[in-house]
Amino acid sequence: MKKKIAILGGGPNRIGQGIEFDYCCVHASLALREEGCESIMINCNPETVSTDYDTSDRLYFEPLTFEDVLNILEKEKAEGVILQFGGQTPLKLAIPLMKAGIKILGTSPQSIDIAEDRKKFKKLLDELGLKQPESDTATSLKAAVKIARNLGFPVLVRPSYVLGGRAMQIVYDESMLEEFMEKAIEVSPDHPVLIDKFLEDASEVDVDAICDGKMCVIGGIMEHIEEAGIHSGDSAMVLPPFSLKKEIVEEISNATKKIALSLHVMGLLNIQFAVKEDVIYVLEVNPRASRTVPFVSKTIGVPLAKLATKIMLGKSLSFLGFEKEVELSYFAVKESVFPFNRFSNVDAVLGPEMRSTGEVIGMDRTFEMAYAKSQLAAGQILPLQGNVFISVQDKHKPLVYDVAKGFSELGFKIIATKGTGQFLLGKGLDVKIIGKLYESERPNVIDYIKNNQIQLIINTPSGKNPKRDIVSIRTIAVHKNIPLITTIRAAMATMQAIKKMKENKIDVMNIRDFHRLIKS
Repeated sequence: MKKKIAILGGGPNRIGQGIEFDYCCVHASLALREEGCESIMINCNPETVSTDYDTSDRLYFEPLTFEDVLNILEKEKAEGVILQFGGQTPLKLAIPLMKAGIKILGTSPQSIDIAEDRKKFKKLLDELGLKQPESDTATSLKAAVKIARNLGFPVLVRPSYVLGGRAMQIVYDESMLEEFMEKAIEVSPDHPVLIDKFLEDASEVDVDAICDGKMCVIGGIMEHIEEAGIHSGDSAMVLPPFSLKKEIVEEISNATKKIALSLHVMGLLNIQFAVKEDVIYVLEVNPRASRTVPFVSKTIGVPLAKLATKIMLGKSLSFLGFEKEVELSYFAVKESVFPFNRFSNVDAVLGPEMRSTGEVIGMDRTFEMAYAKSQLAAGQILPLQGNVFISVQDKHKPLVYDVAKGFSELGFKIIATKGTGQFLLGKGLDVKIIGKLYESERPNVIDYIKNNQIQLIINTPSGKNPKRDIVSIRTIAVHKNIPLITTIRAAMATMQAIKKMKENKIDVMNIRDFHRLIKS
Protein backbone atom coordinates (compact mmCIF):
# COMPACT_ATOMS: atom_id res chain seq x y z
CA MET A 1 0.00 0.00 0.00
CA LYS A 2 1.25 3.49 -0.91
CA LYS A 3 2.30 5.90 1.82
CA LYS A 4 -0.35 8.66 2.21
CA ILE A 5 0.87 12.26 2.56
CA ALA A 6 -1.42 15.30 2.92
CA ILE A 7 -0.65 18.80 1.59
CA LEU A 8 -2.35 21.89 3.00
CA GLY A 9 -3.00 24.59 0.38
CA GLY A 10 -3.28 28.35 0.81
CA GLY A 11 -7.02 28.56 1.34
CA PRO A 12 -9.50 30.98 -0.24
CA ASN A 13 -8.37 33.47 -2.86
CA ARG A 14 -7.75 36.94 -1.47
CA ILE A 15 -5.28 39.79 -1.79
CA GLY A 16 -2.31 38.95 0.44
CA GLN A 17 -2.40 35.21 -0.23
CA GLY A 18 -0.44 34.80 -3.45
CA ILE A 19 -1.38 32.24 -6.08
CA GLU A 20 2.36 31.45 -6.10
CA PHE A 21 1.73 29.13 -3.16
CA ASP A 22 -0.49 27.04 -5.41
CA TYR A 23 2.52 26.46 -7.68
CA CYS A 24 4.39 25.02 -4.69
CA CYS A 25 1.46 22.78 -3.67
CA VAL A 26 1.17 21.38 -7.21
CA HIS A 27 4.92 20.69 -7.37
CA ALA A 28 4.68 18.95 -4.00
CA SER A 29 1.93 16.69 -5.34
CA LEU A 30 4.00 15.89 -8.45
CA ALA A 31 7.03 15.10 -6.28
CA LEU A 32 5.00 12.76 -4.08
CA ARG A 33 3.82 10.93 -7.19
CA GLU A 34 7.44 10.60 -8.37
CA GLU A 35 8.34 9.13 -4.98
CA GLY A 36 5.53 6.57 -5.09
CA CYS A 37 3.35 8.25 -2.45
CA GLU A 38 -0.37 8.95 -2.52
CA SER A 39 -1.03 12.70 -2.30
CA ILE A 40 -4.03 14.16 -0.46
CA MET A 41 -4.67 17.83 -1.25
CA ILE A 42 -6.68 19.89 1.26
CA ASN A 43 -7.63 23.29 -0.13
CA CYS A 44 -10.70 25.45 -0.74
CA ASN A 45 -9.87 27.75 -3.63
CA PRO A 46 -11.67 26.93 -6.89
CA GLU A 47 -9.29 29.18 -8.88
CA THR A 48 -6.23 26.97 -8.31
CA VAL A 49 -4.50 24.14 -10.13
CA SER A 50 -4.10 22.28 -6.82
CA THR A 51 -7.88 21.81 -6.70
CA ASP A 52 -8.07 20.36 -10.24
CA TYR A 53 -9.47 16.83 -10.08
CA ASP A 54 -6.35 15.18 -11.50
CA THR A 55 -3.57 17.08 -9.67
CA SER A 56 -3.56 14.83 -6.60
CA ASP A 57 -4.75 11.31 -5.82
CA ARG A 58 -7.40 12.67 -3.46
CA LEU A 59 -8.82 16.19 -3.11
CA TYR A 60 -10.71 17.55 -0.10
CA PHE A 61 -12.33 20.88 -0.90
CA GLU A 62 -12.69 21.94 2.74
CA PRO A 63 -11.86 24.97 4.93
CA LEU A 64 -8.34 25.08 6.38
CA THR A 65 -9.46 25.04 10.00
CA PHE A 66 -7.99 22.82 12.70
CA GLU A 67 -11.17 20.74 13.08
CA ASP A 68 -11.70 20.15 9.34
CA VAL A 69 -8.07 19.29 8.66
CA LEU A 70 -7.82 16.97 11.67
CA ASN A 71 -10.99 15.11 10.62
CA ILE A 72 -9.60 14.55 7.11
CA LEU A 73 -6.19 13.37 8.36
CA GLU A 74 -7.81 10.94 10.81
CA LYS A 75 -10.20 9.61 8.14
CA GLU A 76 -7.40 9.12 5.59
CA LYS A 77 -4.89 7.84 8.17
CA ALA A 78 -2.23 10.01 6.52
CA GLU A 79 1.34 9.30 7.63
CA GLY A 80 2.22 12.98 7.60
CA VAL A 81 1.18 16.44 6.49
CA ILE A 82 3.11 19.13 4.56
CA LEU A 83 2.38 22.66 5.79
CA GLN A 84 5.11 24.80 4.29
CA PHE A 85 3.71 25.30 0.77
CA GLY A 86 0.46 27.15 1.54
CA GLY A 87 1.84 30.35 3.03
CA GLN A 88 0.86 31.68 6.45
CA THR A 89 -2.61 30.06 6.60
CA PRO A 90 -1.55 26.40 7.14
CA LEU A 91 1.51 27.43 9.16
CA LYS A 92 -0.81 28.58 11.97
CA LEU A 93 -2.02 24.97 12.31
CA ALA A 94 1.48 23.53 12.93
CA ILE A 95 1.45 23.45 16.74
CA PRO A 96 -2.27 22.49 17.17
CA LEU A 97 -1.84 19.58 14.71
CA MET A 98 1.38 18.44 16.39
CA LYS A 99 -0.34 18.46 19.80
CA ALA A 100 -3.12 16.34 18.26
CA GLY A 101 -0.54 13.70 17.34
CA ILE A 102 -0.18 14.51 13.63
CA LYS A 103 3.27 14.11 12.11
CA ILE A 104 4.41 17.41 10.53
CA LEU A 105 6.77 16.78 7.63
CA GLY A 106 9.62 19.21 7.06
CA THR A 107 10.65 21.95 9.46
CA SER A 108 9.41 21.23 12.99
CA PRO A 109 6.60 23.29 14.59
CA GLN A 110 9.08 24.25 17.33
CA SER A 111 11.38 25.85 14.74
CA ILE A 112 8.42 27.56 13.07
CA ASP A 113 7.44 28.97 16.47
CA ILE A 114 10.96 30.34 17.06
CA ALA A 115 10.77 32.22 13.75
CA GLU A 116 7.26 33.57 14.53
CA ASP A 117 7.80 34.41 18.22
CA ARG A 118 9.60 37.74 18.38
CA LYS A 119 11.42 37.13 21.68
CA LYS A 120 12.61 33.64 20.75
CA PHE A 121 13.65 34.96 17.33
CA LYS A 122 15.66 37.81 18.88
CA LYS A 123 17.45 35.34 21.18
CA LEU A 124 18.40 33.18 18.17
CA LEU A 125 19.81 36.15 16.22
CA ASP A 126 21.78 37.33 19.27
CA GLU A 127 23.31 33.86 19.59
CA LEU A 128 24.27 33.92 15.89
CA GLY A 129 25.70 37.45 16.09
CA LEU A 130 23.21 38.84 13.58
CA LYS A 131 21.61 42.29 13.73
CA GLN A 132 17.94 43.18 13.48
CA PRO A 133 16.15 46.53 13.78
CA GLU A 134 15.42 47.45 17.39
CA SER A 135 12.03 46.00 18.24
CA ASP A 136 9.63 44.87 20.94
CA THR A 137 6.15 43.41 21.33
CA ALA A 138 3.03 44.89 22.93
CA THR A 139 -0.42 43.64 23.86
CA SER A 140 -1.91 47.02 24.87
CA LEU A 141 -1.89 50.61 23.62
CA LYS A 142 -0.09 51.83 26.74
CA ALA A 143 2.76 49.36 26.20
CA ALA A 144 2.89 50.15 22.47
CA VAL A 145 3.21 53.91 23.11
CA LYS A 146 6.04 53.34 25.59
CA ILE A 147 7.93 51.09 23.14
CA ALA A 148 7.44 53.51 20.20
CA ARG A 149 8.75 56.43 22.29
CA ASN A 150 11.84 54.42 23.20
CA LEU A 151 12.50 53.33 19.60
CA GLY A 152 11.64 56.74 18.12
CA PHE A 153 9.13 57.40 15.34
CA PRO A 154 8.58 56.27 12.63
CA VAL A 155 8.02 52.65 13.61
CA LEU A 156 6.74 49.67 11.63
CA VAL A 157 3.86 47.96 13.43
CA ARG A 158 2.07 44.72 12.59
CA PRO A 159 0.06 41.93 14.20
CA SER A 160 1.87 38.57 14.41
CA TYR A 161 0.75 35.46 12.49
CA VAL A 162 -1.00 37.36 9.66
CA LEU A 163 -0.63 37.08 5.89
CA GLY A 164 0.10 39.62 3.20
CA GLY A 165 1.22 42.28 5.70
CA ARG A 166 -2.43 42.66 6.66
CA ALA A 167 -2.90 45.67 8.99
CA MET A 168 0.86 46.37 8.79
CA GLN A 169 1.63 50.08 8.86
CA ILE A 170 4.40 52.65 9.12
CA VAL A 171 3.38 54.80 12.09
CA TYR A 172 4.61 58.39 12.41
CA ASP A 173 3.05 59.54 15.70
CA GLU A 174 1.02 58.45 18.73
CA SER A 175 -2.40 59.22 17.23
CA MET A 176 -1.64 56.89 14.30
CA LEU A 177 -0.43 54.26 16.77
CA GLU A 178 -3.72 54.43 18.68
CA GLU A 179 -5.70 53.88 15.44
CA PHE A 180 -3.45 50.96 14.50
CA MET A 181 -3.75 49.16 17.86
CA GLU A 182 -7.54 49.10 17.58
CA LYS A 183 -7.31 47.37 14.17
CA ALA A 184 -4.49 45.02 15.21
CA ILE A 185 -6.39 43.65 18.19
CA GLU A 186 -9.33 42.86 15.85
CA VAL A 187 -7.06 41.14 13.28
CA SER A 188 -4.97 39.02 15.67
CA PRO A 189 -6.45 39.16 19.20
CA ASP A 190 -4.52 36.18 20.59
CA HIS A 191 -1.03 37.36 19.57
CA PRO A 192 1.08 40.41 20.47
CA VAL A 193 1.69 43.35 18.13
CA LEU A 194 5.22 43.57 16.71
CA ILE A 195 6.86 47.02 16.79
CA ASP A 196 10.08 47.65 14.86
CA LYS A 197 12.23 50.72 14.38
CA PHE A 198 11.59 51.59 10.71
CA LEU A 199 14.79 51.75 8.63
CA GLU A 200 14.18 54.65 6.25
CA ASP A 201 15.92 54.61 2.84
CA ALA A 202 17.31 51.09 3.32
CA SER A 203 17.61 48.52 0.52
CA GLU A 204 15.60 45.35 1.04
CA VAL A 205 16.72 41.87 0.02
CA ASP A 206 14.80 38.59 -0.16
CA VAL A 207 16.55 35.22 -0.02
CA ASP A 208 15.03 31.87 -0.92
CA ALA A 209 17.03 28.86 0.23
CA ILE A 210 16.60 25.10 0.59
CA CYS A 211 17.97 23.04 3.47
CA ASP A 212 18.07 19.35 4.40
CA GLY A 213 19.05 19.93 8.04
CA LYS A 214 22.78 19.47 7.31
CA MET A 215 23.35 21.52 4.16
CA CYS A 216 21.79 24.78 3.00
CA VAL A 217 21.93 25.93 -0.63
CA ILE A 218 20.87 29.41 -1.73
CA GLY A 219 18.19 29.36 -4.42
CA GLY A 220 18.36 33.09 -5.10
CA ILE A 221 19.28 36.42 -3.52
CA MET A 222 16.86 39.08 -4.78
CA GLU A 223 17.40 42.82 -4.45
CA HIS A 224 14.22 44.88 -4.22
CA ILE A 225 13.87 47.87 -6.53
CA GLU A 226 11.74 49.71 -3.97
CA GLU A 227 13.20 50.78 -0.62
CA ALA A 228 12.48 48.88 2.61
CA GLY A 229 8.92 49.44 3.82
CA ILE A 230 7.17 48.18 0.67
CA HIS A 231 5.66 44.70 1.16
CA SER A 232 7.83 42.03 -0.49
CA GLY A 233 4.78 40.74 -2.36
CA ASP A 234 4.44 44.16 -4.05
CA SER A 235 8.10 44.97 -4.69
CA ALA A 236 9.87 44.54 -7.98
CA MET A 237 12.84 42.21 -7.37
CA VAL A 238 16.03 41.57 -9.28
CA LEU A 239 17.91 38.26 -9.38
CA PRO A 240 20.90 38.41 -9.05
CA PRO A 241 21.33 41.71 -7.11
CA PHE A 242 22.13 44.61 -9.45
CA SER A 243 23.64 47.22 -7.11
CA LEU A 244 24.76 45.51 -3.87
CA LYS A 245 28.47 45.07 -3.16
CA LYS A 246 29.84 41.55 -3.59
CA GLU A 247 30.88 41.46 0.10
CA ILE A 248 27.34 42.35 1.20
CA VAL A 249 25.86 39.57 -0.97
CA GLU A 250 28.32 37.05 0.52
CA GLU A 251 27.49 38.19 4.05
CA ILE A 252 23.75 37.77 3.34
CA SER A 253 24.41 34.28 1.96
CA ASN A 254 26.39 33.27 5.07
CA ALA A 255 23.74 34.69 7.43
CA THR A 256 21.01 32.72 5.60
CA LYS A 257 22.93 29.46 5.98
CA LYS A 258 23.56 30.12 9.69
CA ILE A 259 19.86 30.72 10.35
CA ALA A 260 18.71 27.74 8.26
CA LEU A 261 21.01 25.29 10.03
CA SER A 262 20.25 26.73 13.49
CA LEU A 263 16.51 26.27 12.90
CA HIS A 264 17.11 22.75 11.48
CA VAL A 265 15.10 23.70 8.40
CA MET A 266 13.90 20.74 6.33
CA GLY A 267 12.72 22.14 3.02
CA LEU A 268 12.31 25.77 2.00
CA LEU A 269 13.22 28.96 3.83
CA ASN A 270 12.71 32.65 3.03
CA ILE A 271 14.55 35.47 4.80
CA GLN A 272 14.09 39.21 4.33
CA PHE A 273 17.05 41.48 5.01
CA ALA A 274 17.53 45.26 4.99
CA VAL A 275 20.85 46.89 4.08
CA LYS A 276 21.50 50.41 5.33
CA GLU A 277 24.94 52.06 5.08
CA ASP A 278 26.50 48.61 4.47
CA VAL A 279 25.01 47.20 7.70
CA ILE A 280 22.82 44.11 7.26
CA TYR A 281 19.68 43.66 9.35
CA VAL A 282 17.48 40.55 9.50
CA LEU A 283 13.86 41.65 9.12
CA GLU A 284 11.95 38.38 9.01
CA VAL A 285 12.48 34.63 8.71
CA ASN A 286 9.81 32.42 7.13
CA PRO A 287 10.54 28.67 7.49
CA ARG A 288 8.25 27.90 4.55
CA ALA A 289 7.85 28.49 0.84
CA SER A 290 7.64 32.16 -0.11
CA ARG A 291 5.84 33.98 -2.91
CA THR A 292 9.12 34.17 -4.80
CA VAL A 293 9.74 30.40 -5.07
CA PRO A 294 8.16 30.14 -8.57
CA PHE A 295 10.15 33.20 -9.73
CA VAL A 296 13.45 31.83 -8.41
CA SER A 297 12.76 28.30 -9.68
CA LYS A 298 11.96 29.50 -13.20
CA THR A 299 14.94 31.86 -13.23
CA ILE A 300 17.56 29.30 -12.15
CA GLY A 301 15.91 26.30 -13.82
CA VAL A 302 15.66 24.26 -10.59
CA PRO A 303 12.25 23.08 -9.20
CA LEU A 304 12.84 24.09 -5.57
CA ALA A 305 9.40 23.05 -4.27
CA LYS A 306 9.81 19.55 -5.75
CA LEU A 307 13.26 19.17 -4.18
CA ALA A 308 11.95 20.42 -0.82
CA THR A 309 9.18 17.80 -0.87
CA LYS A 310 11.71 15.03 -1.50
CA ILE A 311 13.84 16.34 1.38
CA MET A 312 10.79 16.01 3.67
CA LEU A 313 10.57 12.38 2.60
CA GLY A 314 14.18 11.75 3.67
CA LYS A 315 16.33 12.62 0.63
CA SER A 316 19.41 14.83 0.98
CA LEU A 317 20.49 17.74 -1.24
CA SER A 318 23.58 15.72 -2.20
CA PHE A 319 21.41 12.81 -3.33
CA LEU A 320 19.18 15.20 -5.29
CA GLY A 321 22.21 16.77 -7.00
CA PHE A 322 21.67 20.35 -5.82
CA GLU A 323 24.74 21.24 -3.77
CA LYS A 324 25.68 24.75 -4.89
CA GLU A 325 24.05 28.00 -5.93
CA VAL A 326 23.35 28.49 -9.63
CA GLU A 327 25.53 31.31 -11.01
CA LEU A 328 23.58 33.46 -13.45
CA SER A 329 24.97 35.27 -16.49
CA TYR A 330 21.69 37.14 -16.96
CA PHE A 331 19.10 39.10 -14.96
CA ALA A 332 15.50 38.31 -14.08
CA VAL A 333 13.09 40.93 -12.73
CA LYS A 334 9.88 40.00 -10.91
CA GLU A 335 7.26 42.74 -11.15
CA SER A 336 3.90 42.82 -9.41
CA VAL A 337 0.51 43.38 -11.04
CA PHE A 338 -2.00 45.57 -9.21
CA PRO A 339 -5.81 45.93 -9.31
CA PHE A 340 -5.86 49.72 -8.80
CA ASN A 341 -7.75 50.40 -12.05
CA ARG A 342 -10.72 48.43 -10.64
CA PHE A 343 -10.98 50.48 -7.45
CA SER A 344 -11.77 54.12 -8.16
CA ASN A 345 -11.18 55.45 -4.63
CA VAL A 346 -7.97 53.60 -3.72
CA ASP A 347 -4.69 55.52 -3.64
CA ALA A 348 -2.27 53.77 -5.99
CA VAL A 349 0.73 53.96 -3.69
CA LEU A 350 2.70 51.04 -2.26
CA GLY A 351 3.29 50.38 1.42
CA PRO A 352 3.79 47.58 3.96
CA GLU A 353 0.36 46.03 3.35
CA MET A 354 0.26 43.81 0.25
CA ARG A 355 -1.97 44.95 -2.61
CA SER A 356 -0.80 43.04 -5.68
CA THR A 357 -2.88 40.30 -7.30
CA GLY A 358 -0.28 38.71 -9.57
CA GLU A 359 3.24 38.92 -10.92
CA VAL A 360 5.30 38.66 -14.09
CA ILE A 361 8.96 38.05 -15.02
CA GLY A 362 11.28 39.85 -17.43
CA MET A 363 14.58 38.12 -18.33
CA ASP A 364 17.53 39.43 -20.32
CA ARG A 365 21.32 39.59 -20.36
CA THR A 366 21.18 43.17 -18.99
CA PHE A 367 19.34 44.44 -15.92
CA GLU A 368 17.91 47.41 -17.82
CA MET A 369 16.27 45.31 -20.55
CA ALA A 370 15.05 42.71 -18.06
CA TYR A 371 13.38 45.53 -16.12
CA ALA A 372 11.87 46.95 -19.31
CA LYS A 373 10.40 43.54 -20.19
CA SER A 374 8.96 43.15 -16.68
CA GLN A 375 7.18 46.52 -16.95
CA LEU A 376 5.72 45.70 -20.35
CA ALA A 377 4.54 42.31 -19.06
CA ALA A 378 2.85 44.01 -16.09
CA GLY A 379 0.94 46.33 -18.42
CA GLN A 380 3.13 49.43 -18.01
CA ILE A 381 3.75 50.69 -21.55
CA LEU A 382 6.96 52.69 -21.12
CA PRO A 383 7.10 55.77 -23.38
CA LEU A 384 10.10 56.44 -25.62
CA GLN A 385 9.32 60.16 -25.93
CA GLY A 386 7.04 62.87 -24.55
CA ASN A 387 6.61 64.60 -21.18
CA VAL A 388 7.58 63.33 -17.73
CA PHE A 389 5.75 64.84 -14.75
CA ILE A 390 7.74 64.94 -11.49
CA SER A 391 6.46 65.85 -8.03
CA VAL A 392 8.34 64.45 -5.03
CA GLN A 393 8.52 65.12 -1.31
CA ASP A 394 11.29 67.43 -0.07
CA LYS A 395 13.76 64.77 1.05
CA HIS A 396 13.60 63.14 -2.41
CA LYS A 397 14.32 66.31 -4.41
CA PRO A 398 18.14 65.86 -4.41
CA LEU A 399 17.70 62.16 -5.29
CA VAL A 400 15.36 62.79 -8.22
CA TYR A 401 17.81 65.15 -9.94
CA ASP A 402 19.77 62.33 -11.65
CA VAL A 403 16.50 60.76 -12.81
CA ALA A 404 15.22 64.05 -14.26
CA LYS A 405 18.61 64.76 -15.88
CA GLY A 406 18.58 61.27 -17.44
CA PHE A 407 15.10 61.75 -18.91
CA SER A 408 16.08 65.18 -20.21
CA GLU A 409 19.14 63.73 -21.96
CA LEU A 410 16.86 61.11 -23.58
CA GLY A 411 14.83 63.91 -25.16
CA PHE A 412 11.91 64.02 -22.71
CA LYS A 413 10.41 67.33 -21.57
CA ILE A 414 10.32 67.69 -17.78
CA ILE A 415 7.14 69.07 -16.21
CA ALA A 416 6.97 69.60 -12.43
CA THR A 417 5.03 71.22 -9.61
CA LYS A 418 6.44 74.41 -8.08
CA GLY A 419 8.63 72.96 -5.30
CA THR A 420 10.19 70.17 -7.37
CA GLY A 421 10.40 72.36 -10.48
CA GLN A 422 12.25 75.21 -8.77
CA PHE A 423 14.73 72.77 -7.27
CA LEU A 424 15.46 71.22 -10.69
CA LEU A 425 15.65 74.66 -12.36
CA GLY A 426 18.20 75.65 -9.73
CA LYS A 427 20.26 72.65 -10.79
CA GLY A 428 20.28 73.88 -14.40
CA LEU A 429 17.61 71.63 -15.90
CA ASP A 430 15.02 72.89 -18.38
CA VAL A 431 11.71 72.42 -16.52
CA LYS A 432 8.16 73.63 -17.13
CA ILE A 433 6.38 74.43 -13.84
CA ILE A 434 2.60 73.90 -13.71
CA GLY A 435 -0.06 74.37 -11.05
CA LYS A 436 -1.35 71.76 -8.62
CA LEU A 437 -4.92 70.53 -8.76
CA TYR A 438 -6.36 72.85 -6.11
CA GLU A 439 -4.49 75.97 -7.21
CA SER A 440 -6.25 78.62 -9.32
CA GLU A 441 -3.62 78.58 -12.06
CA ARG A 442 -4.76 76.72 -15.21
CA PRO A 443 -3.92 74.50 -16.95
CA ASN A 444 -2.96 72.40 -13.94
CA VAL A 445 -1.51 68.90 -13.75
CA ILE A 446 -4.90 67.19 -14.11
CA ASP A 447 -5.60 69.20 -17.27
CA TYR A 448 -2.28 68.00 -18.70
CA ILE A 449 -3.06 64.38 -17.81
CA LYS A 450 -6.57 64.53 -19.28
CA ASN A 451 -5.25 66.12 -22.48
CA ASN A 452 -2.71 63.27 -22.90
CA GLN A 453 0.19 65.69 -22.45
CA ILE A 454 1.94 63.58 -19.81
CA GLN A 455 3.41 60.20 -20.73
CA LEU A 456 4.97 59.20 -17.37
CA ILE A 457 4.50 60.30 -13.74
CA ILE A 458 7.04 60.20 -10.90
CA ASN A 459 5.37 60.99 -7.59
CA THR A 460 6.61 59.91 -4.16
CA PRO A 461 4.12 59.85 -1.25
CA SER A 462 4.63 62.51 1.40
CA GLY A 463 4.57 60.91 4.84
CA LYS A 464 1.47 60.01 6.79
CA ASN A 465 -1.22 62.22 5.22
CA PRO A 466 -0.99 62.47 1.42
CA LYS A 467 -2.63 65.65 0.09
CA ARG A 468 -5.89 65.45 -1.86
CA ASP A 469 -4.38 66.63 -5.14
CA ILE A 470 -1.54 64.10 -4.99
CA VAL A 471 -3.98 61.22 -4.42
CA SER A 472 -6.09 62.51 -7.32
CA ILE A 473 -3.06 62.64 -9.62
CA ARG A 474 -2.20 59.01 -8.84
CA THR A 475 -5.80 57.85 -9.20
CA ILE A 476 -6.34 59.57 -12.57
CA ALA A 477 -2.97 58.30 -13.83
CA VAL A 478 -4.04 54.71 -13.11
CA HIS A 479 -7.36 55.12 -14.93
CA LYS A 480 -5.65 56.80 -17.91
CA ASN A 481 -3.10 53.95 -17.97
CA ILE A 482 -0.15 56.32 -17.60
CA PRO A 483 2.94 54.66 -16.06
CA LEU A 484 3.02 55.77 -12.41
CA ILE A 485 6.20 55.47 -10.32
CA THR A 486 6.10 56.13 -6.57
CA THR A 487 9.71 55.42 -5.47
CA ILE A 488 13.01 57.00 -6.51
CA ARG A 489 14.77 53.68 -7.12
CA ALA A 490 11.97 52.55 -9.44
CA ALA A 491 12.15 55.91 -11.25
CA MET A 492 15.87 55.44 -11.85
CA ALA A 493 15.36 51.86 -13.07
CA THR A 494 12.59 53.04 -15.41
CA MET A 495 14.78 55.78 -16.88
CA GLN A 496 17.60 53.26 -17.47
CA ALA A 497 15.13 50.79 -19.03
CA ILE A 498 13.77 53.40 -21.43
CA LYS A 499 17.33 54.34 -22.43
CA LYS A 500 18.07 50.67 -23.22
CA MET A 501 14.80 50.34 -25.18
CA LYS A 502 15.78 53.35 -27.31
CA GLU A 503 19.18 51.75 -28.02
CA ASN A 504 18.13 48.13 -28.63
CA LYS A 505 15.19 46.19 -29.98
CA ILE A 506 13.44 43.93 -27.45
CA ASP A 507 13.92 40.25 -28.26
CA VAL A 508 11.37 37.69 -27.08
CA MET A 509 11.79 33.95 -26.51
CA ASN A 510 10.20 31.35 -24.27
CA ILE A 511 11.88 30.49 -21.00
CA ARG A 512 13.09 27.02 -22.10
CA ASP A 513 14.82 28.45 -25.16
CA PHE A 514 16.29 31.20 -23.01
CA HIS A 515 17.83 28.68 -20.59
CA ARG A 516 19.17 26.61 -23.50
CA LEU A 517 20.74 29.68 -25.10
CA ILE A 518 22.38 30.79 -21.86
CA LYS A 519 23.79 27.32 -21.13
CA SER A 520 25.13 26.79 -24.67
